[in-house]
Amino acid sequence: MNATLATLVVAVASAAATVAAEAAPTSPASTLGSAIVVQDQASLRAAPRDGAQQQTVLWQGEVLEVRGERLDYLQVWDHKRERGGFIRASEVRRVVLTEAEAPALLAVVRFVQDTPGAEALGIGLTAAYLQAAPAQTLAGAEGAQAFDALGTFADRLARRASAAVPGKASGATLSAHLDVASGYGVRFATYEVEGRMQVCYDGEAFRRLLALPVADAGQRARAALALTRPECINPDLPAHERAQVTAWQADVLERADVAGLPGYLRNRVQMRRASVWGATAFQQARKGVTDPAVAAAAARALTEFTGVNKADLTDDDQSTYNDAAMRVSAVRWALVSAAAPATATAGNRPMLLTEPGAPGENCVLLVDAQHGAQAPLLRRCTYGVVWTASASTNREGTAVALAVQPMEGWRELWVLRKSEGGWLADVLPPAAATPETGVAEWAGWVPGGQQMLVAREARGQGRYRKSFEVVRLDGLATERVTGDVAALPLFQRWQDPAWKRQTLSLR
Repeated sequence: MNATLATLVVAVASAAATVAAEAAPTSPASTLGSAIVVQDQASLRAAPRDGAQQQTVLWQGEVLEVRGERLDYLQVWDHKRERGGFIRASEVRRVVLTEAEAPALLAVVRFVQDTPGAEALGIGLTAAYLQAAPAQTLAGAEGAQAFDALGTFADRLARRASAAVPGKASGATLSAHLDVASGYGVRFATYEVEGRMQVCYDGEAFRRLLALPVADAGQRARAALALTRPECINPDLPAHERAQVTAWQADVLERADVAGLPGYLRNRVQMRRASVWGATAFQQARKGVTDPAVAAAAARALTEFTGVNKADLTDDDQSTYNDAAMRVSAVRWALVSAAAPATATAGNRPMLLTEPGAPGENCVLLVDAQHGAQAPLLRRCTYGVVWTASASTNREGTAVALAVQPMEGWRELWVLRKSEGGWLADVLPPAAATPETGVAEWAGWVPGGQQMLVAREARGQGRYRKSFEVVRLDGLATERVTGDVAALPLFQRWQDPAWKRQTLSLR
């Protein structure tokens, strides 16, 4: 048993055991059991009276040792604060950590598991059950239920803490609940993301749940989803460590059998798999892994995404569905083999070559019959992935569109265009916001060499937007934009058939 779980299991009983050893000659305290606080801001008082001095404020889930009874109060000792006092009996639940008490404790845990706001109390009750239940029981279905509940409580508490508004009165309560959970050995990681704090549960209970052969499909699915939350990946991880985390996430998600799951839960697992495999394809391409391996990862991402049943999507899952679509779309060009470089045609149309630049860089070279790789028309380098199969040249030979992916789930559109002073490279991002998730993709050329069709969708600063645009090549200014592709006649007439067949923007 590791240190984290050991702390959790013994937390409820440790206080009573310590004091019982000290007080056994003079006190029957060891037979009075423990008490778990069941409501927030319960008062520990100096005497069994409402008007007695308040010693401290207690929070749901905290454990106390019972030393006696006075009127409708319990005389208790708080080992965390090392002080005693009196608390109303109605504000606590008395527990005796014996095997006979275990089923009753688990029944209460099941009830509290679906009660928002009772996470700290649930953690305390689950810790009591883990102490009371025998080892053989914890290895069975009841143990799986306990670890499922514990993980659910901790993960939900972390989500609440992440969504809390700074300065609100609820912040003090959440802080106290996190402190209670930490006292049981439940660990949280905290990251700063765009000026706010992201709190994440470390997932110890879910890992133990996945290790139990008796865990059912629903429990495994919930555990896998909680362990692979994308917002809980440390944003400061270097690329090679992030790739290791992604590979581990893919392995965890494989342990969830979706065959017998309810439709909405099956969708969630498949959307998460699609996102993780999309990240895998990008990371492999960035490391220079062979094309078949990258294509296999991208194909798996697309397969998982297309397996999602839109009819079973809940309102809360719609944003996750859009994010998964963008992450899969970002790597879809891995499924198309890049054409081999060819000799420039008689019309002297430009074409693209790639070559290594500085360590980690890929360089794009624009060449034609008169300008080879030694003296290209244009040379531009990036640390992102250049999807060369996406290159498309307009009929006039004055512009080339190219998909470039600088990070997971974010793909930009490079437009290489001919100007009076030579060739220029402009970048059209999915959105004019801090990169989160998004795709900008070329959808067709408008004859005349002045316009192109673009589909863009992105999530940034908490908002999602999808648009279909007519963009002017000179400066990439948007001339017309709509959220409904049917509202743009130019789109209906000139959209590229291959784009329409392959894109996820028209889902």
